[in-house]
Amino acid sequence: MRDIFITGGTGYIGTRLIRALQKEGGFRIKAVARKGSEQNLPAACEVIPGNALFADSYQRHIPPGSTFVHLVGVAHPSPSKKEQFKNIDLVSIQQAVRAAKLAGVSHFVYVSVSQYPSNIMKEYQMVRAEGERLLQQSGISCSFVRPWYVLGPGHWWPLVLIPFYAIFSLIPAFKEKLKQQGLVTIQQMIDTLIFAIKNKPTGQPQIYQVPDIKNISYVNIDLSPVL
Repeated sequence: MRDIFITGGTGYIGTRLIRALQKEGGFRIKAVARKGSEQNLPAACEVIPGNALFADSYQRHIPPGSTFVHLVGVAHPSPSKKEQFKNIDLVSIQQAVRAAKLAGVSHFVYVSVSQYPSNIMKEYQMVRAEGERLLQQSGISCSFVRPWYVLGPGHWWPLVLIPFYAIFSLIPAFKEKLKQQGLVTIQQMIDTLIFAIKNKPTGQPQIYQVPDIKNISYVNIDLSPVL
């Protein structure tokens, strides 16, 4: 059995990842949940009462040698939420790195964001890049998953942009940008996260860019909304 510790497990990606890991089997899963949100975690997951913004609230529950998966982030990121990125996304990864290092985790999987330059989401990218930097400095083996926008239930609006993606992809100057900032599905994200969890890197961090996320097909699971 492999120990998995998750922050952000009650969220959009987290609940689906936990269910997928449970279906896969071979994992003992602990997930942090604030008071009142415990019911959002799938059954058979060990609930760790705590707050992802305060490492001391959960650090003692992290199994040594475990894989730490950090999924905390502001819902529906947009340029108007730059202060929330600093107060939630950045603080939570700072606390997670501290807790993971003290606990002696063996592998840290971090959902970051595409680092291809974007003026629209520059602040968001900077916060996530800082999270990656902190992890690299920690000495912990790391995997960084870098989506741009994740399509799924309640998150379908970018589908209207697909014709524009198709048109601009024909222009050489935009080709790489569209490749690195393409749309991925929740299924592809879950597949990539499970693949990352099961494939601890040696040496430099393993980075999964948008093209990598699209190409990994690991499991087929029910991704219907958690009731």
